[in-house]
Amino acid sequence: MQWYPWLNYSYNFIIKQYIANRGHHALLIQSLPGMGEERLILEIGRWLMCHGPKKSTSCRKCYSCKLMLSENHPDVYHIKAEKNTNSIGIDKIRNIIEKLYHHSYLGGSKIVFLLDADKLTDSAANSLLKTLEEPSFNTWFFLTIHEPARLLMTVRSRCLVFKIPIPDEGLALKWLKQECSSNQKQCYTALRLSFGAPIEALELLTEPYWGQRLQVCSVLSEALIGDFFNLLPILNHNNVIKRIYWLCSLLLDAAKLQQGAKKCISNIDQVSLIINLSRLLSSDVLDKSLYTWVRCYNRLTTIIGVNHELLLIEQLIYWESLLKK
Repeated sequence: MQWYPWLNYSYNFIIKQYIANRGHHALLIQSLPGMGEERLILEIGRWLMCHGPKKSTSCRKCYSCKLMLSENHPDVYHIKAEKNTNSIGIDKIRNIIEKLYHHSYLGGSKIVFLLDADKLTDSAANSLLKTLEEPSFNTWFFLTIHEPARLLMTVRSRCLVFKIPIPDEGLALKWLKQECSSNQKQCYTALRLSFGAPIEALELLTEPYWGQRLQVCSVLSEALIGDFFNLLPILNHNNVIKRIYWLCSLLLDAAKLQQGAKKCISNIDQVSLIINLSRLLSSDVLDKSLYTWVRCYNRLTTIIGVNHELLLIEQLIYWESLLKK
């Protein structure tokens, strides 16, 4: 797993706290998706477990470092959501807690890496509370989170929250150009659609995502002068959430253009489509369109078992009636 240059500040700041014996036993790393937070906490964990750290870096030569690098350290525990459930249950937490109160295998620290802590079920989060409040000796917790509102306040209150800052756009663009063959306009677009998170932008620039996004743009352009239901097979896909997000971003850009904020648009590779949208749709229609598409997006992401196709059909019927008024 490679190191990301925008993490240097966060890493150095946190390590200095531990060097000065001010490091918190439970660190909650908050960030946008695609910022490399997992890489950050792994590197901090390696420094804490190293038998001979060199100031702010681990030696990578001692027995502990070698075990960390091979991901086989017996005193390091990884917790993350199961793919099928997309949640972290109480059994997994209880299993780790029981191990924490035993002596460490190598006689040093114990570390728990808890990825996507916002996916903890309420029972799992409550089970973790007492351990976070009264951890066993020399035990460190590193939690990552993207949606802080979904994590119980009681868990957050027992952690020190650190937010990874979004990197400077110039630094992020430089990194993107090193990692892919996309041109500058495409890199700018991907970065802005990813809220400045470089890894998320890189994923967007790769296939099949970039091709899918361009398909949404193309069909939307045709739908404005033809049949809106041409959008249904394009949106009704296993990637429906991202596709609706791309559609909403185009509508938002059209609203920005109407307000004279052309420099703030995200889809800078689709300027002609955005101009067309801003001319064809009044500001009132754009506002209502955005509101209903965002509502559709929220329903798809929050209602368990919702029928995607029926919800999209309902939205397209409403949108067609709105635009034809």
